[in-house]
Order: sequence, then C-alpha cells, then structure tokens
Amino acid sequence: MSEVPEVSTGDRLFAALQYVLPKHLMSRAIYAITRSQSSFVKNTFLRIFLNLFDINMAEAAQPDPFAYRTFNDFFTRALKPGARPIAIEQEFVVSPVDGTVSQVGDLLNESILQAKGQHYTLQELLAGDEESIATYRNGSFACIYLAPYNYHRIHMPYAGTAFKNIYVPGELFSVNASTARAVPRVFARNERLICEFTTSIGRVAVILVGALHVGSIETVHCGEVNPPPRRRKRPEIIAKGVGHEFDKGEELGRFNMGSTVVLLFERSRIHWNSSLHPNTTVQLGRPIARVSQ
Repeated sequence: MSEVPEVSTGDRLFAALQYVLPKHLMSRAIYAITRSQSSFVKNTFLRIFLNLFDINMAEAAQPDPFAYRTFNDFFTRALKPGARPIAIEQEFVVSPVDGTVSQVGDLLNESILQAKGQHYTLQELLAGDEESIATYRNGSFACIYLAPYNYHRIHMPYAGTAFKNIYVPGELFSVNASTARAVPRVFARNERLICEFTTSIGRVAVILVGALHVGSIETVHCGEVNPPPRRRKRPEIIAKGVGHEFDKGEELGRFNMGSTVVLLFERSRIHWNSSLHPNTTVQLGRPIARVSQ
C-alpha cells in the first residue's frame, strides 16, 4: 500500500499559485533582468540576494560580488582552483554539484521516487525515448536540488563521452522540496536537457531540470540550449557536442538561476554511499557512490 504524502497546507497553496502564474513569461523577464549590464539593476538585485542568502564569496574566483558584469555572471560564478577537490579514484562516482539530495536509490522497473507517496517514470522523464528507457530500467538514480545559495555549475560525476543530448520543452514549476511534495511528476513535467554519456561503467545520464526563473540551461558541449523565447513544442535531439570527452569533475554546464540534477545509472553498476539519504548535503567532487566490482 502506498504511503500518503505528507503535504502541508503551505505546500498546496504554493503549488496552487504556481499553476496560475505565467511561469514562462516570468522566466523571460528574469532572463533579461539578470543579464542587464546596468549597474543600478545589477547592484539592486545583488543587494537583495546577498541579504537573503549567506553566500561564501571567499571560495569564488572573483570574491567581490559587485565586480561581476551582470547578476547572472555572479550567480554562475567560477570557484577558485582547488576549492572543490575531485576524488579521482576510478572506484568513486562523485557529486556533480553542490546541493541537497532530494531522493536517491534504485528504480523499481521504471518507477522513480520523487517524494513520499509521489513517483514518476522513466517513460515520462526521458520523453518516451525507448532505447534510453531500456538502458536505465531497474537502474540507480539520484536527484539533487541546487538552492539559490549553492554554486551553480554542473560537473561530470564520472569520466565519459557525450553520447546523446535531448532538449525537452515543458513547464517551469519550482523544484524545491515543497513543490516536489505537492506537484505530481514535477521533474518529468518541467523542461529539461537530457545529457547521456558512455563511460567505463556503462551509460550515465545527467539530466538538467529547469525550474521557475531558470531562464536557460547552458552546457559546455551544446552551448545555451533553451534561451527564451521557447517556441519548440516537441523534444529536440541536439547533435552538437556528441563525441565530446569529459574528465571526471570537468565542468559540464550551468543553471542560469537554480534548479535540479537527476542522475541515472544502469542496473548494478554502482552502490550509493550508505550515508546518502534525502536531505543529505553534498558537495561537488566528493564521492557519492562506489563502482560495483
């Protein structure tokens, strides 16, 4: 028997508000504002943001937040060399981001846990790509949420070669814990970029899920794949960047505003660290799984 979701009244109200908000229009506006080179616009946004969140600028390559050209440049800031040591040993899969684990575990056939009592399927997440669905069936997954205060670049969890890239248009719900509890299949409903790689431990998918105010998703090998306005209605295969080789820990892309990464591995290829649970904080480059022997 399925567990009943622990959804609060606040969760339901926040979700209801998002259903009626013009989410794409709002994201287009944020896209423009966060790229404004006006000192007044940039600095106003920066002051509000820095008052709301505790940002560790000491680890940034440019520690002065007001020295960045735009708010988006600040938001996607690079870190100092060595700020995130990468566990280079081949037996380790590392976290691709700084963030918080939403859910982690093994798939039951094609079912992925979103929140207590909430599930979605590989069919939905992978936009009906039957070849990829068969690849990850009964495999392993992790969902990691990037809060606004996190470092917002995404890196490779394991060395690999770009095999397939698919942009899937969709909604732009928030992806925080409140929304995950209240909005069914949110990660499969939101727009996303599915990046698949061939590695020495089989196929690996790194799925970059867009969210409210995430005006674009940008990658090293594909470029900016979904800048506004979004006119595409169907999933789009992106040939650009296929064959690009990445080392473990190498930058893959960035969220222009915050979001979520979903990782998929083939069946029996990895074992998640026993310390990895929902609400666990993870940091780029640190081991989150061990390769199966």
